[in-house]
Amino acid sequence: MKFINAYHSPLGKMTMASDGEKLTGLWFDDQKYFALHLSSDAVYSDLPVFDKTKLWLDAYFKGGKPDFIPPIYLRGTDFQREVWDILLKIPYGSVMTYGDIAKEIAEKRGLSRMSAQAVGGAVGHNPISIIVPCHRVVGTNGSLTGYAGGLDKKEYLLKLENARLTKYI
Repeated sequence: MKFINAYHSPLGKMTMASDGEKLTGLWFDDQKYFALHLSSDAVYSDLPVFDKTKLWLDAYFKGGKPDFIPPIYLRGTDFQREVWDILLKIPYGSVMTYGDIAKEIAEKRGLSRMSAQAVGGAVGHNPISIIVPCHRVVGTNGSLTGYAGGLDKKEYLLKLENARLTKYI
């Protein structure tokens, strides 16, 4: 069974999803790929994982760097999970380019190159916004491209973190 709950962020309502133990989704209600893989019979419920997620989000939106991550489960292809694992390693206030991620995966796999576009597709399908920080991925020149929640939200989140884009400009 799938469970859902709501969170009201400064950027609008968000929906959280869980399998009962782990967070499986966190989306802005108007974002692209909203509730991907969420069954229509999901039940609104209060769960400990939702309480932990709300604590994390409250701390984050107050400008803090949460020192924990609620338990999460990322459902996706092997490639998507590989990209999402890299996202989880991008430090608060830092950014990485799609090309940087592609290069890291290519090196790990012993390939001469990897498509930054393929990385972009995986980043865009990240089911757990903000906590899995897809907003920290930028274009080659530091441009704020490709955020499923909208570029206005991406810009807000990076400003909240005081992210430095100067190395790409």
